[in-house]
Amino acid sequence: MTPLIPRDNTFFEMFSQMSENLIAGARTLVGLFTDYTDLDAKVAEIRRIERVGDEMTHAVLIKLNQSFITPFDREDIHQLTSSLDDVLDLMNAACARIIMYRITNPPPVAMELARLILLQTQEVQRALSLLRKNGDILTHCVEINRLENEADVISRAAIGQLFDQEKDPITLLKSKELIEFLELATDKAEDVANVLETIVLKSS
Repeated sequence: MTPLIPRDNTFFEMFSQMSENLIAGARTLVGLFTDYTDLDAKVAEIRRIERVGDEMTHAVLIKLNQSFITPFDREDIHQLTSSLDDVLDLMNAACARIIMYRITNPPPVAMELARLILLQTQEVQRALSLLRKNGDILTHCVEINRLENEADVISRAAIGQLFDQEKDPITLLKSKELIEFLELATDKAEDVANVLETIVLKSS
């Protein structure tokens, strides 16, 4: 079977490294909400992973600028790289609010959203691994989108419940913003899936 994109493998190796780093961030996020202690150290670790992601993003863009022939459209490489980076950025932003707002009791939905983010990053990794194998990438994209829809439903319900039950307006605003940033991370994972779908369609 002819590979989907039979060219330089360097970009694929770089995307693989980015996806592994993305999963590391999501696992750390789940760990944070699983055992909500030692927050400074856990948030610092997510910040470190996010900086590693920034370095990987920069490396891909340098490679892109230096490459005359690319395995797929340059704009798609750029968009895929940026979208992967955005997922980590939103995870980091959510965790920054935990420290900045001194959130001592996060809403239970935060754990649910963190787990959905982890599932999405695992699907992203599976999809990226199939780019050069002519595999069924779209199946993984559909699952990423389904997980985003699930995150959207539970985050809306949780915010509605906050407004119904939380009497302290400051706590309400803090919790609402944390939920929104976590949900935004699932949106960014969906953006990754959308770019992958575009790449597959252009290559078919």
